[in-house]
Amino acid sequence: MTRENGSDKLDRIVAQARRDRDEREKGYRAQALKLYPWVCGRCAREFTRENLQELTVHHRDHNHDNNPPDGSNWELLCIYCHDNEHSRHIESDHADGSTHTKQSVSTHQPFADLEALLKEKK
Repeated sequence: MTRENGSDKLDRIVAQARRDRDEREKGYRAQALKLYPWVCGRCAREFTRENLQELTVHHRDHNHDNNPPDGSNWELLCIYCHDNEHSRHIESDHADGSTHTKQSVSTHQPFADLEALLKEKK
C-alpha cells in the first residue's frame, strides 16, 4: 500500500468538493437561486451571499416532488415568511374540518390514588 502525498490528497479533496457542488446545483434550491433574484417574495427582504442560508425555496402547491425546470412551482421566501406560509396552510386545513393526525387522548391520571395515599399517611 502506498502512502498518499500531500499534493495528491489535496487534488482528491478539491475534486470531491467540485463534484459535491455540481450535485447540489442540480437540486431545486440551486436552480431557483439561479432563476430568481435573491429577494423574499413576501416581505421583499434582499439577500446576499452572507445571509443566503436564510432564503428558502417554497413549493407553491406544497408538493416537494413537483419541481418543474422552469421554476413555476417555486418562490423564494425568507425563513420567517416561509414558516408563516406553512402555518397558514396548516391552519386552513384544520379550518375545513380535515385533520392530518389522529388526536391523542390522555389516559394517565396522576392523582387517581391520591386520596388513598393521604389516608394511609394518617
